[in-house]
Amino acid sequence: MKIVIMGCGRVGAELTLELAKAGHEVSIVDKRKEAFDRLPPGFDARTFVGVGFDRETLEEAGIKEADAFIAVSSGDNSNILSARVAREYYHVAHVIARIYDPRRAEIYERLNIPTVASVKWTAKQIMLMLFHSRDEMRESLGGGDLFQMRVEIPSHLVGHPVSSLSSEGKVLVVGVDRGGKGFIPAPSSTFQEGDVAHVVVHRDALDMLDDLLTPLAQE
Repeated sequence: MKIVIMGCGRVGAELTLELAKAGHEVSIVDKRKEAFDRLPPGFDARTFVGVGFDRETLEEAGIKEADAFIAVSSGDNSNILSARVAREYYHVAHVIARIYDPRRAEIYERLNIPTVASVKWTAKQIMLMLFHSRDEMRESLGGGDLFQMRVEIPSHLVGHPVSSLSSEGKVLVVGVDRGGKGFIPAPSSTFQEGDVAHVVVHRDALDMLDDLLTPLAQE
């Protein structure tokens, strides 16, 4: 992927390193040239001095060809403004903005811009949004705390209640695709071979969902 990052703070620098290691083409923009000192010596990164909502700077950084734009500067207003420019003017497919104020996150979610509202897990969640190993990740909800996912039902859950893939307050099956048609499961519904479940999962319960989808080891 071709990715443009706005903000070379701790998160922006870490993302640049991780994405580059994974083989992606990364450009990073910051209004302060010295911010790029966070990148390790000898690291070959495309760096651009400027503000992330300036179209000339963005175009120099390759926004027209970008597959993703990530705004992780220290300012909420700058992040959301640059994210809106990337989404609405350049029509970048994947746009993610970090928002320090969680009260704003829900508002910006309505603009169809996934937001990350916690510094502690910003880098991890952005990587998850972009490159989760499964292809069922669909979108984030609730300011980034919830994910809507599409999950193919494994054989060990066939014949079991739909509720076996749920955990109160953590994981919820909201719909099932079966034979080209969909339905909202009832308490008595069971999975059949070939089913695809639409699941809402809390970000803290992704490992729990993986466990539910993994068959128990045979003794």
